[in-house]
Amino acid sequence: MKLDILAFGAHPDDVELSTSGTILKHIAQGKIVGIVDLTQGEMGSRGTIETRYEEAKNAAKILGVTYRHNLKMEDGFLSNTKENLLKIVEQIRLLKPEIVLANAIEDRHPDHEKGSKLVSEACFLAGLVKVETTYNGIKQEVYRPKTVYHYIQDRYIKPDFVIDVTDFYEQKMQAILAYKTQFFNPGQDGPKTPISGQDFLDFLTGRMSEMGRAIGARYAEGFTVERTLGVENLFTLK
Repeated sequence: MKLDILAFGAHPDDVELSTSGTILKHIAQGKIVGIVDLTQGEMGSRGTIETRYEEAKNAAKILGVTYRHNLKMEDGFLSNTKENLLKIVEQIRLLKPEIVLANAIEDRHPDHEKGSKLVSEACFLAGLVKVETTYNGIKQEVYRPKTVYHYIQDRYIKPDFVIDVTDFYEQKMQAILAYKTQFFNPGQDGPKTPISGQDFLDFLTGRMSEMGRAIGARYAEGFTVERTLGVENLFTLK
């Protein structure tokens, strides 16, 4: 399997919250997209590991992604270790994405920033000949994605570019609400958290509206880059 885009999230639902509109847009254009969750979200105040897996599976169906996998790193204590880096390297070499999407470079939840750095470092290591990995007993070939883009999460970060996702807003919200234990669901039991109320969904809509305003779109998602971007010509910019 070869992917066009591989999106990593420190937790199941990170990708849906911040970059699923972009994923939907590119799948509609015929691109092949996958998701890798670093942890199982087991430290979340609501739901269980089992419900998180079921919710992630349902969200993946809504998005239409080709691949979803969980690396089962430790939620809340995500660490930059050789073991964790090699787990990500294996996925990159297995799926050979052109573009990698990763967590925000800094955010309210410490795992987001840690996940961001892990994925970025693993993308570099995946291209080194002397970093050896195997998958199903077979030695993997080196592979490095063309670029890594970091999506923006809870804390505002000025984006380096934004993508118009207006046409995919409703479907994005459906994917988010597939996580019934995590987000606003009047019939769901559990403690109140910063993301469990209607106000959080309103915040998400407001953030997308804010990102879209800069390019004259109703809704957009923002990203930061690790290196200077190039464009073919000035007329392709909005």
